Amino acid sequence: MTATTSSLHLPAGSTAAGPYTLHVTPESAGWGHSGLRVLALGAGETHELETGPDEVVLVPLEGSFDVECDGESLSLAGRASVFAGPTDVVYLPRDATARLTGAGGGRLALCTARARARLPVRHRPAADVPVELRGAGSCSRQVHNFATADTFPADSLIACEVITPGGNWSSYPPHKHDETSEHETELEEIYYYEVSTGPDGQPGLAYQRVYGTPERPVDVLAEVRDGDVVLIPHGWHGPSIAAPGHDLYYLNVMAGPGPERAWRIVDDPAHTWIRGTWATEQVDPRLPLHSPATDPQDQAPGQNGATRP
Repeated sequence: MTATTSSLHLPAGSTAAGPYTLHVTPESAGWGHSGLRVLALGAGETHELETGPDEVVLVPLEGSFDVECDGESLSLAGRASVFAGPTDVVYLPRDATARLTGAGGGRLALCTARARARLPVRHRPAADVPVELRGAGSCSRQVHNFATADTFPADSLIACEVITPGGNWSSYPPHKHDETSEHETELEEIYYYEVSTGPDGQPGLAYQRVYGTPERPVDVLAEVRDGDVVLIPHGWHGPSIAAPGHDLYYLNVMAGPGPERAWRIVDDPAHTWIRGTWATEQVDPRLPLHSPATDPQDQAPGQNGATRP
């Protein structure tokens, strides 16, 4: 049976549960490892979180928060919006109780993954988050690698944010990571989207493509809007297309069954040639978007996306 748009595209509000405006668990997704929740808290409001079998990375989407867990009291300075640059994050271990408080109020993403090991609570400041400009030309995008495998210790969770300027294609060329080999790691993936409004204040939109192989079919072409989610159990995914005039944000949450925490991907062979065009193109001058953390002139060789999707 082919998984289709109707089963993998979750419109904003369709998974709301209790205090969460978004609530995706491994059980609700029909897989085994990755999850995502979004919690709205007013100033001074609190929420008690039981992490259970999951490790959790707390990511402010907007606003600031205080966190108490395992005897640690931490503050998340947060940000005004997802388009205001990278944010600080907090890691919570499995089998923990955390008290979350809206310091200034706002919305908090809880990126989750089933974990075997129990690691300590810790805070990563925004200034320590690597900001990468990936791709070139109309494939330019900005990546905040706050919890990727090569930059942040965790048991199984991999997470990052991507900002795509209006009119650009992101998550391109299409790629997959659904097998265990020297070239791939098997990872379930969640895409959570926010889309900027246009100059007239009208809501924005974007598009997401996911397609499979004959052996493992999947077929998604979704028009995504603010607060939507697309689940990617397997298959090629990309492009993520930002409509002209509307910058696109997406939060990626990944985890899988393998003992190795790594992000290895393979391109769809029909489209990988596009990487070769980036060597002669400039990074979109609109990037870095609302963030002074990275200057295109300061990139290391190959940082413009020679080996990353």
